[in-house]
Amino acid sequence: MEEVKQIVANIRKGNISPLYFLFGEEPYYIDRISQFIEKNVLSEEEKGFNQMVLYGKDVNIDEIVGQAKRYPMMSERQVVIVKEAQDLSRTIEQLIHYAENPQPTTVLVICYKYKKLDKRKKLYKVVQKNGVLFESKKLYENQVSDWIRKVLQGKGYSISHKASILLVENLGTDLSRISKELVKLTMILPKESQITSENIEEHIGISKDYNNFELKKAIGERDVLKAYKIINYFSQNPKDNPFVLTVTLLHSFFSQLLQYHGLNDRSPKNVASALRINPYFVEEYQVAARNYPMKKVSAIVSHLREMDLKGKGVGANALPSSDLLKELLVNIL
Repeated sequence: MEEVKQIVANIRKGNISPLYFLFGEEPYYIDRISQFIEKNVLSEEEKGFNQMVLYGKDVNIDEIVGQAKRYPMMSERQVVIVKEAQDLSRTIEQLIHYAENPQPTTVLVICYKYKKLDKRKKLYKVVQKNGVLFESKKLYENQVSDWIRKVLQGKGYSISHKASILLVENLGTDLSRISKELVKLTMILPKESQITSENIEEHIGISKDYNNFELKKAIGERDVLKAYKIINYFSQNPKDNPFVLTVTLLHSFFSQLLQYHGLNDRSPKNVASALRINPYFVEEYQVAARNYPMKKVSAIVSHLREMDLKGKGVGANALPSSDLLKELLVNIL
């Protein structure tokens, strides 16, 4: 996030690079930087003749270079943004010749999502020397809660720990998706509010009591009654609680629990680091480990893989999700 702030700050100061190569597995910051350049480098009057958005599937490297070498009309510079540039992955190295001597009156922005640029190849080194090279890395689940807190803090809000965990557990690590929900909340709630799990339930539609986070906790504690209540709720609201998502989250939980069993050092700090989880959840794994020995965990992980296939229609004869959920819970508990 600090690197993004620095890039934006430099552009605001007029320190604008002729070449921005934005790449990585997390599309959120690639979009944020490219959108900022699209909106702020040129005035509205200049954009008509001097700003162009291209798409990787529709152009080749020669066409991008040809456009980048064009001189601006009645403006100090032009902006050329190439979105979905990952569609050019097979030929992207051909950009080397332009990157070695980029047009000073052009701001060329390459949005290369979901992929990495090979650091061993020449293009990486050339862009690093003559432009701005930014890698947008995917955040681990244990980092997203902190990201949510910082984003809201910057907008004048705070969030309870349970509410942030609720968002991560149900929306995953997709920052774009989480950001949209945070925007919704900040439009509804007054500034300096603390966002609570009740706000999440009311305005986003994620139940604070019946969700995958609570299901995982109930299963870890072997709280059979609570687990079955949540499963029944999921069965009645299948669109809001897709079976495949539930299986994926439980598979991740038990895979981490298997890893926990293999740790020699089970101090909270080491567990959080090794499992890449928020320290808040360490006790949850300690409890689950007492309830599920390693052999049982291995069997559950295997079963969850089978259930994942069934949820995708493989060998399940199109069973309803309610039946799959019950089968899943029976085999775990």
